[in-house]
Amino acid sequence: MGAVFVTVRLSNATDIEISERGLIEKSEVRTCEVEALVDTGSTLSIIPPDLAKNLGLRIHRQATGVLVAGNRVSCGVSMGVRFEIYGRETTQDAYIMGDAVVIGQTVLASTDLLVDRVHQQVIPNPAHPDGPALRV
Repeated sequence: MGAVFVTVRLSNATDIEISERGLIEKSEVRTCEVEALVDTGSTLSIIPPDLAKNLGLRIHRQATGVLVAGNRVSCGVSMGVRFEIYGRETTQDAYIMGDAVVIGQTVLASTDLLVDRVHQQVIPNPAHPDGPALRV
C-alpha cells in the first residue's frame, strides 16, 4: 500500500471568528491549501512550523509526541486550526513540527472521512455521503 494524500484547506480559526464578528474582512483570514499526507496512525494532525507561522498560529502548550520508530519528542501544540476537506470542516489542535502537513485520526473522525486503501484516497463515509453524522 502506498501513501494517501488529500487536499486540505487550513485556516486560522481565531481569524475566522473575528471575521464573523465583523472585526476583520473575510479576505484577511489567514488560510492556505496544501496536499497533506493522511496517517491513520497519528492521533493529532501535524503542521510544519513555517506554515504555522504563516497562518499566525500560536503554540499554547507543549506535549510529548511518539514517532513511528518509538522515539519521544517534545513539540508545541497549536489551538484553533480549521481543517476543511471535501467541504467538511473541523477545528482542532495540531502538533507544530516536521516538514509536511499530516492529517491524523481526530480530523478524519470529526469530518466522518475514511481512507480507501484499495484506491489510495480519502472518501466520505458511504453511510453519510451528504455530511458527517457523528455519534453523540
